[in-house]
Amino acid sequence: MKKKRFRFQWGAFLLLIFYGGLFFLLFSRMFMLQVTGEVEGQELAARAAAKYSKESAITANRGKIYDTNGHVIAEDTLSYRLIAVVNEKATTDAKKPRHVVNAEKTAKILAEYIPMDEEKIYKQLTRVNDKGEKPYQVEFGSAGRGISHETMSKIKAEKLPGVLFVNDLKRYYPNGIFASHLIGFALKEDNKDGTFTTKGKMGLELTYNKELTGKDGKVEYETDAFSYLLPNSEKMVTPAKDGDDIYLTLDKTIQSFLEESMTMVEKEYNPESMTAIVADPKTGKILAMSQRPTFNPDTRDGNNMKWLNEAIEETIEPGSTMKTFTLASAIDSGVWDPNKTYPSGQYRVHDRVINDYNKVGWGYITYLQGFQRSSNTAMAHLLKLIGEDVFFDYLDRFGFGKKTGIDLPNEATGTLLSNYPVERVTTTFGQGSTVTPIQLIQALTAIANKGKMMQPYVIDRIVDPLTGKTIKKHEPVVKGQPVSADTAKQVKEILASTLTAELGTATDFVLDDYEVAGKTGTAQIPLGNGKYSWGSNEFLYSFLGMAPVDNPQLIMYVSVKRPKLKGDAGSIPVSKVFNPVMLNSLKYLNVNPEDVKHVDNTSIQDYTGQSAEAIQVELANDGLKPVIVGSGGKIIDQYPKGPQKLVKGNFVFLKTEGDVTLPDFTNWSLRNVLAFKSMANLEIEAVGEGFVASQSVSAGTVISDSSPIVVKLKTPAESFKQDVETPPEGEITE
Repeated sequence: MKKKRFRFQWGAFLLLIFYGGLFFLLFSRMFMLQVTGEVEGQELAARAAAKYSKESAITANRGKIYDTNGHVIAEDTLSYRLIAVVNEKATTDAKKPRHVVNAEKTAKILAEYIPMDEEKIYKQLTRVNDKGEKPYQVEFGSAGRGISHETMSKIKAEKLPGVLFVNDLKRYYPNGIFASHLIGFALKEDNKDGTFTTKGKMGLELTYNKELTGKDGKVEYETDAFSYLLPNSEKMVTPAKDGDDIYLTLDKTIQSFLEESMTMVEKEYNPESMTAIVADPKTGKILAMSQRPTFNPDTRDGNNMKWLNEAIEETIEPGSTMKTFTLASAIDSGVWDPNKTYPSGQYRVHDRVINDYNKVGWGYITYLQGFQRSSNTAMAHLLKLIGEDVFFDYLDRFGFGKKTGIDLPNEATGTLLSNYPVERVTTTFGQGSTVTPIQLIQALTAIANKGKMMQPYVIDRIVDPLTGKTIKKHEPVVKGQPVSADTAKQVKEILASTLTAELGTATDFVLDDYEVAGKTGTAQIPLGNGKYSWGSNEFLYSFLGMAPVDNPQLIMYVSVKRPKLKGDAGSIPVSKVFNPVMLNSLKYLNVNPEDVKHVDNTSIQDYTGQSAEAIQVELANDGLKPVIVGSGGKIIDQYPKGPQKLVKGNFVFLKTEGDVTLPDFTNWSLRNVLAFKSMANLEIEAVGEGFVASQSVSAGTVISDSSPIVVKLKTPAESFKQDVETPPEGEITE
């Protein structure tokens, strides 16, 4: 048998060496990965987690804004975002296209539903990247966001291939033009990572953006290579933190009264602008605030409008509303004498002449009459009595020339001009120097609130919506007491007389159910070149008032700039805002109305020890005829005694210390003459019967001795006969 010879196979050997080496290298690599768990300096577990771990965002809601009673003013609401799939790769079945097939047709239809031009939509649908490739999908910026359910349904009904919607959140303002310049608005902004964030752009939405903005949450979970959730995998949830809710001092009902009235006046008189504020004088709470022109925060549509809150951010020359605080300064500093006379018409300051509105004045009249008639020269004469430094100190106490500190952005300060004598004079009646409407409201709280001035504010509290815990609470702040309670009372009574006096300038503001006190304003508008506009349609008309007088529950400022009057007085458009808002708001707040039946009786009290001048105004407003017997000051006696009811039109004599000034006895009854004689302790001899027709000593004479005074009385029949038989002096009869 022949033995086989062994033959070495070099090819097989080399293959063994090659594959054996590969196996050794692979085994070594696997061993090293198992031991270290790293590859190229990175942990394999981390790379696996990055590949198979998923994260989904939980969107936080922006905080809501409520009125004082919990009615929603601003909130997030469900909306939709428009997306268009434009890449053909999205379609797997040509019969059921999942991308935009006809860009031209799609652009034309979408332009009917979203605020974007057809051409721009088409350009977006057909755009390509730098490599000439189509993106998978496109969006349409702000025009394609915040789409309502109604609009979304209509677009879907068009059955446009490739047009899709995803759920979104939109800032929603359910009340339309409702305190828009105060609330402001918020919009979605694109982030670098492709997400969106709602940010405040104006008003409270901007100022309190940090508090209103929530913090998004997330859901983390693990999936397989096909993105299916792995069984038994951990699911980690970080909940979203919604933004804080803000409760305002605004009252939706009162704000609605204001918006409605301002809209009606805007349509009727087409003014350049309007501003109005309603506040609670006891706390400083702003209950309503608006302006015209305005806008809808949902659409941001507005014509010829300033994107600022004029009540806070813009200064004005206030006109005669400023006389309220000049009067308060005079009373509080002790120089006010309502019965003292002054020459009205003109007042010269070096080479400048201050005029009353009728140019010629009314001759010598009392300061009370001057205030009621809104006399500029009365304020000029009062400034001399008050003293310039003292007057400007009072203006500082009232908060003019500095911020009120209201919790709103960009508050202006205004400027009090005092460098030249004429500037100091014009400031007394509200020209030259500037203030803000919110400063006027703050200052008026002192008059309405027994001398205590309250800081205005609009944020009542900030609340965590999850826990209901109050994070911040605003309490009323007393800014000071610029005048005494007695001064405030006197100012209220005198302000009320501007509505009831025969020649008062505020008669258009009388309400049927409540007694109003206030001051009108007719301010010239500066042109910017040192000159002022002139003409009935070229003024800023305003009213600063309160009601009810005895215990004011509301104060209000209204201004109407350059209305088209068409023959009406400038106070008419202002009253068409003030009157319905004040009347309806007081009734809504269940404030008991005054007796409106105009009964003949009214009550008097014991006024001993009180200021005769203040009681004089109060009694006159009640329909009585007060007579001060003496030189004024504290009352030491009165007739008739109080308390009791009197028929309106009756005389009330108030006895004070000092020399007696003889009144005009014309048409007085014998009974009233004798009452005055007794109170004054004068020698008065009455001759005849009926009513006084003449007196031996002229009215206005200060009686310093015991000389007898003769008054002659006549019956109505005698007076009539005399008038017929004796023509007036100087008249020629035939």
